[in-house]
Amino acid sequence: MVVLMKNFKIIALVLVVGLALIQLFMLNKDVIKESTKPTIAVSTFSLYDITKHIALDSVEIVNILPFGVDPHSFEPTPKLMAAIEKSALVVYSGAGLEPWIETIKFKNRAINVSKYVKLRDLGDEEFEFHQHHDEQCAHNKLDPHYWLDFENMKKATLLITIELIKILPQNRDIYINNRDKYLLMLNKLDENYTKYLSNCRINTIILNHNSIGYLAKKYHFHAESLSGLSPQSHPTANDIKRIFEEIEADGIHTIFYENFISNKLMQGIAEDANVEVEVFQSLGNITADEAKLNTTYEEIMYLNLKKLSKALMCN
Repeated sequence: MVVLMKNFKIIALVLVVGLALIQLFMLNKDVIKESTKPTIAVSTFSLYDITKHIALDSVEIVNILPFGVDPHSFEPTPKLMAAIEKSALVVYSGAGLEPWIETIKFKNRAINVSKYVKLRDLGDEEFEFHQHHDEQCAHNKLDPHYWLDFENMKKATLLITIELIKILPQNRDIYINNRDKYLLMLNKLDENYTKYLSNCRINTIILNHNSIGYLAKKYHFHAESLSGLSPQSHPTANDIKRIFEEIEADGIHTIFYENFISNKLMQGIAEDANVEVEVFQSLGNITADEAKLNTTYEEIMYLNLKKLSKALMCN
């Protein structure tokens, strides 16, 4: 009986030690796994989408701008700023879109993507209009919404791929293969936008703020906005009158507002003018619901195309 009890104690001790070793191994495994994955911080959804499709699960992506948050009013927390500073690579839009970025001291490489793409210069008339509505425009005559230009998205894709290869050169072939797939997707988007916006009966799109200047220039339609580049700017009575006149003169039957911006004024205009009102996703960020569905840049841009084609009455 005594021998049996001793054997039982020995077996129990072995089991306890064994379980402890297994837990320690799993913990170390997680730590090792986490420590060997470099962190890439990105500031906008378009840059997140590129990085996610190129790198897949080979890196940890820190999405600086949380899904569902208005990019124009966002301010990072101290904890988030610390995570950004320590990232192996930070990729941000630039062109004045993230004024808070200048307060961060990066420990590693940080890329201002706006320096590698072709930014749309506001004409004098357009600039004066935006400057009148938004004081921030006084400091910047460039349109920061460059991700709505597929050529710019291609340049950003090439840039991010190069930077990822520098960090993880052993994944070079994987990244290049994923890059080529992403570039092909962008080419197909361009082809479809050209095809479905080439023969339209209406030539004007009306939004609450002008975020689609790149699309309008590339596919030859006119973008008319209630206010300036910033959604925080306040339209005047003359602005509202001008929109009503534009709707009547051009025979417009659909006007647009964007996510993260109150739609009350555009809804009111639509009711009074007896036209439809629709959401346009300008991709400064995506909603929390879109994020839950793992919605991609490609999916949103095809949905935008469908809405634009309908509003412009294209064949």
